[in-house]
Amino acid sequence: MTKEFYSNGKLLLSGEYAILDGAEGWAIPTKYGQYLKVNETNTRTLSWRSIDADGTVWFTGSYTLKDFKEIASTNEEISKNLIHILNEIRKLEPNFLTNTEGCKVQTELTFPRVWGLGTSSTLIANLSSWAKVDPYTLLSKTFGGSAYDIACAQNDGPIIFQLKDKVPIITNIDTTPPFTKALFFIYLNQKKNSREAIAAYRSLKSDKAKLTQDISELTRKMISSQNLRDFEELLNAHERRLSRVLQTTPIKEKLFKDYQGSIKSLGAWGGDFILATGNEETPEYFKSKGYSVVLPFSKMIL
Repeated sequence: MTKEFYSNGKLLLSGEYAILDGAEGWAIPTKYGQYLKVNETNTRTLSWRSIDADGTVWFTGSYTLKDFKEIASTNEEISKNLIHILNEIRKLEPNFLTNTEGCKVQTELTFPRVWGLGTSSTLIANLSSWAKVDPYTLLSKTFGGSAYDIACAQNDGPIIFQLKDKVPIITNIDTTPPFTKALFFIYLNQKKNSREAIAAYRSLKSDKAKLTQDISELTRKMISSQNLRDFEELLNAHERRLSRVLQTTPIKEKLFKDYQGSIKSLGAWGGDFILATGNEETPEYFKSKGYSVVLPFSKMIL
């Protein structure tokens, strides 16, 4: 009998970086996510297989059940991370995989792994569901980060996410902008390492309290915006505010100066997805620039 778990992918529309210091962020689960399928075996090992959205196997490994020592794997770094996660799960739940003759695990992404929609966070959420441990605790002991992605993995609608004294505060919201037909997500053809981006942000000296206040205010205004023009102004303001702190040129100035609509970075700046306002000509504009993945709001958001 197969046990199956599923978690949603994630996007952060506002609050990137500042969310780490307590700013309110507008987070949304995506229609894309990841499955975890578990089958009992009699092999006396844990075998692992990870499959990308196109059916490609991007990782395999096998491990002892007693202490999760590697027997074989196709990628040393991924294997080390997996072993670390499994050991942390067992610390939280000592009976995890102690009463089985063997186990076969398969993960299946419904989005290309390079998109950065939460390969790690959906894995943590799924494993936590399987092992019956707290996903926020497991995340903090493994990949780290604000944990908004875990909240998206477990919620089926948009949320406001905030850290208060390092505790996640999640507020479900049921508002959808009336101008979603004018919103597009564009993949920038490169995946950014979130942990490296976070470390770089942490090293910067700035007034984090003022940044948190400013970004929280922009988040609330973005969510309640009923007018596309006003929304664009808020996107632009968010970009300007973060660019000063990160000492980085906004993506529109860097790559899309001639674009008529507004553009906002999402997640780690310089990679993954951007949010653009536009019209029916928007997909062709970005595709002409070499960015072939252009998804309307309705195709991305759960």
